[in-house]
Amino acid sequence: MTHAEATHRTSTGLDSRKIGMWTFIGSECLLFGSLISTYLVYHGKSVAGPTTREILNIPLTSISTFVLLMSSLAMVLALAAVTRGDTLWTRVWLATTAALGSVFLGFQVYEFTAFVHEGLTLQVNLFGSTFFVLTGTHGAHVAVGVLWLLSLLVRSFQGKLGPEKALNVELAGLYWHFVDVVWIVIFTVVYLLQ
Repeated sequence: MTHAEATHRTSTGLDSRKIGMWTFIGSECLLFGSLISTYLVYHGKSVAGPTTREILNIPLTSISTFVLLMSSLAMVLALAAVTRGDTLWTRVWLATTAALGSVFLGFQVYEFTAFVHEGLTLQVNLFGSTFFVLTGTHGAHVAVGVLWLLSLLVRSFQGKLGPEKALNVELAGLYWHFVDVVWIVIFTVVYLLQ
């Protein structure tokens, strides 16, 4: 163990950066828990404007959900590649993960635009307010994840992302998988349990 590795270890034996990421994810669970709870509390309380049955495009959102889930697979493959020192496949899988995350965001932009054209906005009713805040917050998290992945890709091209830096990819992976799991909950609560 090098001196740099020893300085990041905690009494648990885990790297302090990994503990920090798990702590951050725990706080994000509280954020999304409160947003999902707010959505559920106000679901069906405001009937002005479009309703969920009229406006949600479940087949389209199912496709975007599949895209996001496939990005998690690509993230796992990126971590495996960087761990074994395979620079080419690290780059391929990081780029694939970022691309799939961007496609998911494109679906979300399309959906939001369609909803606005249908008359659903933040101001129309409680569904609009809670829907846009919940899914928009998730979308912002996906965007941050895409930027993080792209920064790792740049680091790889700079020659600064080898097996000794695999923890950097693992931390991004933890965040990315968290964002995917949150979407599964949101998709279930908002789109499937009407």
